[in-house]
Amino acid sequence: MFRLIIINLPVADHKKTSVMDKGHIAKKEPVQIELVAGKNYAWCACGLSENQPFCDGSHSKGDLRPKIFKAEKSETAWLCQCKQTGASPFCDGTHNGL
Repeated sequence: MFRLIIINLPVADHKKTSVMDKGHIAKKEPVQIELVAGKNYAWCACGLSENQPFCDGSHSKGDLRPKIFKAEKSETAWLCQCKQTGASPFCDGTHNGL
């Protein structure tokens, strides 16, 4: 005779990055932006904004919030639009593998 014993083991706490963790893919290419030194920007992290790559408040229905950053210097930058970058708000080429 056999007995069935159920043991509840703790689940490992691994953080796996998924598209939903990072946001919806707005476009699979970065956008060139002229940043102005000292200016604050709100980069869309959810991918729902109609004003990509910047936030327009569309995230209000989800958990993702914009990344607020201040340009340290005036320069040309490539901002991520796929929302999967590991260097937000800047493009790191992740879109090439999507």
